[in-house]
Amino acid sequence: YQRRVHGIIKEAHIFSKQKKMFLLFETPAGYALFEVGDQKKLKKLEKLSPDTIKPDALDQLLSLKAFYKFKDTKEALLATQKMIAGKLPKTLEKFLNKNIISQEIQENIAVADKKIGKAITEKLGLPISHSKQLDEVFRIIRYFQNTLISGLSEDELKSMTLGLAHGLSRYKVSFSSEKVDTMIIQAISLIDDLDRETNNYMMRLREWYGWHFPELGKIVTDSLTYSKIVKAVGFRQHTSKTDLSEILPEDIETEVKQAAEMSMGSDISDTDKLLIENLADQILELTAYKDSLNEYLKNRMAAIAPNLTTMVGELVAARLISHAGSIVNLAKFPASTIQIFGAEKALFKAMKTKKNTPKYGLIYSASIVGGASTKIKGKVARSLAAKCSVCIRVDALGESAESEIGNECRQYIESRVRFLENSVNGESGAFKSSKPQARPAPRGNNGGYNADSDFSALPKLQQNFVSSGDNIGKRRQDGQDFAPAQKLSLIHI
Repeated sequence: YQRRVHGIIKEAHIFSKQKKMFLLFETPAGYALFEVGDQKKLKKLEKLSPDTIKPDALDQLLSLKAFYKFKDTKEALLATQKMIAGKLPKTLEKFLNKNIISQEIQENIAVADKKIGKAITEKLGLPISHSKQLDEVFRIIRYFQNTLISGLSEDELKSMTLGLAHGLSRYKVSFSSEKVDTMIIQAISLIDDLDRETNNYMMRLREWYGWHFPELGKIVTDSLTYSKIVKAVGFRQHTSKTDLSEILPEDIETEVKQAAEMSMGSDISDTDKLLIENLADQILELTAYKDSLNEYLKNRMAAIAPNLTTMVGELVAARLISHAGSIVNLAKFPASTIQIFGAEKALFKAMKTKKNTPKYGLIYSASIVGGASTKIKGKVARSLAAKCSVCIRVDALGESAESEIGNECRQYIESRVRFLENSVNGESGAFKSSKPQARPAPRGNNGGYNADSDFSALPKLQQNFVSSGDNIGKRRQDGQDFAPAQKLSLIHI
């Protein structure tokens, strides 16, 4: 606090000592350089409101030294982009060289943005100042900029402001990571829609063509292969004359041709055959389009989220991003939330009925979780969600496009799965005692204390006491006191 107060006092002292001072003001139409006439009046101006200031008095206080007007909106947009990034535009550098450096002006220059002031100092070495005291002065200049800047009309300034605002908005949208997220979300949603449509079409094709050749559905189970056979054969009577070697293996091809000769299906007309073949064409086209979408999604995910893709694959990674809304939103979620993504209904139902909550959601589709045994699926899902949380934060907030962290996390998860599998199968490398260890007795139905679980190995003298008649737990439940001999034996134990 003392350092801050000292800095403000020092800055005010320098501010009061200077005879001349310049203000650099940026507008949507260009750059303006004002010269301050009287700094004492400028201090009083900071305490006033723009409504109480007269333009004539302001003209006497601030005089326009130079003004650079942008040629078009494109030049203004390029300059604004650089200033937002904290860089010095070339147009502003030429403007300061012409009006400050070439005229050997040594006075201090006040700016409204600290980043721009730092860039000017680093690039040109000019003395730059920025303080909260001058923010009100820049606000007043912005309020009276049409009056202070000669040759700039109000309509022209409005049109330049509107054009710059539209151009800057388009620039932010075109280079936003959320737009790439939108492409991924749309692609994975379309893939899921194509899966549903293809399954519906395939079910309809099997039912329709099954009336004509019912035995084919039992021999050929793959949907794509079934559609290709329907397209190639048409009427089942032509099966024996059709070459299916490019579609089926030799043994299955022979079985299909034999089934066609002894088929119990009904005959169909030429119109029925044409409609069935059109449906088969639709299935083949949708399948080819889905394959191209999968390839597109694979390339996109490898470029945007390489670490997460390495962990769970491009489909599961894209579904997680789609469920969260964007890659940045997914990076904000903890690992416990990522673990049950997609199982929200089951979670709330379990919480409402006070039953066990789900252990996994969308992450179950990952090969690591799906390939694990049933007993360790929950543990594997929890570990995988923790590593996915790390990977997605690196992808969303990091600058590297490599998948090194993803590879390390995947190796850890694979070793973790092997350890858990060995632990379940009793093959872990942990130390095993040669003597069998007594397992603690389970609690009773009343959930009370079981005294037998306190004894791991009893002396021979006391084993008869514990195993005979009523045990200690029953005596405690019945409210009976121990005999003196029993009390002594317990103290001895």
